[in-house]
Amino acid sequence: MNRSAPLRLVVMGVSGCGKSTLAAALGKSLHLNMTDGDDLHLPESVRKMQAGVPLTDADRWPWLDRVAACLQAPPEPDARTQGRVVACSALKRAYRDHLRHQVPGLRFVFLDGQAELLRQRMAQRTGHFMQLQLLESQLSTLERPGDDEHDVWTLQADQPLMDQVAWVGRACAEHAASAPDSHLT
Repeated sequence: MNRSAPLRLVVMGVSGCGKSTLAAALGKSLHLNMTDGDDLHLPESVRKMQAGVPLTDADRWPWLDRVAACLQAPPEPDARTQGRVVACSALKRAYRDHLRHQVPGLRFVFLDGQAELLRQRMAQRTGHFMQLQLLESQLSTLERPGDDEHDVWTLQADQPLMDQVAWVGRACAEHAASAPDSHLT
């Protein structure tokens, strides 16, 4: 994919939808620097989630600023790097708008999944600070992207990973080809 503007992607959704897995796979496939938004949380926010306490907007706004800064950072000095991808819940429209405002040309990939699938995945993973009881809080906080959010591509969380990667790769290529001056905007 040859473009003059670096690709900036956020893989979004609730815990257990596969954000980190897809973001890592997209990083490899599309030659993007990948960051897990979980790594950008402050230690006190991680402690809250470990204790089963949902984050507040006051916790999230500074975190979203760190996510935006990460997305805006120049690609690492690797001739093959084409931009950045971050796994970030971005549950509310206001959070996505906040990121859009700071990162022009940003695209979102929303992994939508059934609650039962998400519960199963969270129950099976080990070593993650996000507690299963917080899933209900995330599901109630989630504002599904509306039809007017044209920069959001929605995929089903239960699709095979390689199908998700292939779909996003095609969507990025089509978007880049249709954008003025071949920029991803």
